[in-house]
Amino acid sequence: MGRGGRVDLRQLKAFERKLAKLSSGDFEKFCEAAAKELAARLLGKVIRRTPVDDGTLRRGWTAKTHAEAESGSGKNAKEYAESLSVQKQGNVYELTIINPVEYAQYVEFGHRTRNHQGWKNGLFMMTISADEVEQQAPAILERKLFEMLKGSFDGD
Repeated sequence: MGRGGRVDLRQLKAFERKLAKLSSGDFEKFCEAAAKELAARLLGKVIRRTPVDDGTLRRGWTAKTHAEAESGSGKNAKEYAESLSVQKQGNVYELTIINPVEYAQYVEFGHRTRNHQGWKNGLFMMTISADEVEQQAPAILERKLFEMLKGSFDGD
């Protein structure tokens, strides 16, 4: 028969408190921060791909209106991504990124020429950038999750 022993449950209770903290608001904040980081990365990529004529189209990615894009009073990509609101739809966190410049869709997807005799191919700035970020997202999210968990369990 084995002998009776002492069990110290303080560390187990501390671990339980940390898990409870993670399951509450911390995870919501993590998901919103992760969505905003991915949005900032997407904006960085799409802005670099956007052609510069007078700069209005490029500034449009971080502007609320066409007039704001023309005036150049917009924010940088990271500031703009932080200012976006995140909507939660079930288990999905969504942000909406819109370029309010009227001709943005024509540069993105292509259009007929002015004389209607030809076709100008689209540049697919947003499409290509979104695909790239979608491929990179698992690694980015895994790193952020690891950092969050490490901070939660290392710190008291």
